Amino acid sequence: MKEDKPITVRHMHAGQSGKVVEILGGTHLFNRLNSLGIRPGKRITKVSSMFLRGPVTVRVDRSQVAIGHGMAGKIVVDVEEKKP
Repeated sequence: MKEDKPITVRHMHAGQSGKVVEILGGTHLFNRLNSLGIRPGKRITKVSSMFLRGPVTVRVDRSQVAIGHGMAGKIVVDVEEKKP
């Protein structure tokens, strides 16, 4: 099951997963995230985030990467609801 509308990675809870729908940024940001394996259509899981605008750790495929708080706010994800 899915939630009603897509949200950014910044607003996801730790452990939530979803499919990247869109990257809200220019070519430089798109290329940077693409080099980390984060691109539209990929499944992404938020692992953790630090308090007060710190880095956000995500899992893409079999890799874990840390991205900045600002970057996390520009990755739009269609979140999957956890199964009970």
